[in-house]
Amino acid sequence: MPPELDGNQLQVQRIIASKTFKTSEVHRNLLTYLSEKSLSGEAQNLKEYTVGLDVFGKPSTYDPRQESVVRMHVGRLRQKLTEYYRTEGVEDPVIVDLPKGGFALTFAMRPAPVVEPEIAPPVVPARTVSHREVTLAALLVVALVAAGYLAVRLLRVQQTSGASTTAATPWTPDLQELWSPLLSSDRPLMVTLATGAAGSAAASTGDTGVGTANAAFLLGQFLGQRKHNVFPIRSDLLSMGEIAMGDVIFVGSTVGKPQIQAIPPIDPAFVLTPEGVRIVKPQSGEPAFLKDETVKGVQGGQDVEESHALISNLPGLYGNGSILYLEGNQVASVMGAVQALTDPDLARQLVARLKASNGPTAGKLPRYYQVVLRVRAMDETPVDISYVSHRELTISKHPLAARGTR
Repeated sequence: MPPELDGNQLQVQRIIASKTFKTSEVHRNLLTYLSEKSLSGEAQNLKEYTVGLDVFGKPSTYDPRQESVVRMHVGRLRQKLTEYYRTEGVEDPVIVDLPKGGFALTFAMRPAPVVEPEIAPPVVPARTVSHREVTLAALLVVALVAAGYLAVRLLRVQQTSGASTTAATPWTPDLQELWSPLLSSDRPLMVTLATGAAGSAAASTGDTGVGTANAAFLLGQFLGQRKHNVFPIRSDLLSMGEIAMGDVIFVGSTVGKPQIQAIPPIDPAFVLTPEGVRIVKPQSGEPAFLKDETVKGVQGGQDVEESHALISNLPGLYGNGSILYLEGNQVASVMGAVQALTDPDLARQLVARLKASNGPTAGKLPRYYQVVLRVRAMDETPVDISYVSHRELTISKHPLAARGTR
């Protein structure tokens, strides 16, 4: 039997299991850590450096004067607590607060409502809560927390079980160049799973979820060994606050998702539509549209699905961080985009294409770009992934941008 929790501990578990906190593992971890330190009386002596090491896995060389990750997330935690008590926790008996200027949480009983003497009801003795009821309540909260925690951490477990596969994939200079902006960042990295896209062929068959889940699993195996703070999350649960504070890899189709398509505000060179990829300004000899289609009986009498993957490497919200889109209307095209950035041979070919551009970045990998790939597949499995076209992107600062792109 687990140890009995007191009222303050139960309140923290109730907050962690809430809808307000379910999309943010980093803030659940931070709240758990600060509550343990506060209830044990250690929070008054906490330093920003210590929190950075204990919660965010910073190295011993971490300098809080140069990195604001702790201050940023503490401020966001304070906001989320306010949001929680304004909505789900409006009637909770214990109010947890994080006063500015420190890391110590406060715990206060909610004041009882004032009752006017002339309409005061008869005083009824409070019912004594039995030990069994308290224990059952604690077990229920723990079960809810465990369910949410397991859902978010499932990818991490799968990464561990597949570590031997990941270790077998060589890490090459080309892969290092492609992934360096995301792997070298101290921002949390969210692998965002698309829900079914309205209007796409995959959505009608329910295959979008399968494709993005498989693609995200491959990314989890690939990235989990090289970056510690990787978090999977569904696109419909991703908040603007999460996007502003982290880096994002969006896996799937943005068709029918205007809130995703609007981040960040750029003029794209290629646009994914339910039927394929539209080229905004075709160059000489390029078609204006690349259509997804099925070619009948060309591979030993079997049908071959030919679709297009769109890779977009862009700045994050307000110019901070990075957003990497791996888009496609079909299972195979989504998988093709992931493979192009994780397979050493495909990565080598992609880097060579990106460096072949004319202009000031010739011979260098552009910071921001879009790439279109043609993916031929049978039974939803890519059998050939080939380069079609790409554009280097020049990003103008958003009027609300921060001091530049990190």
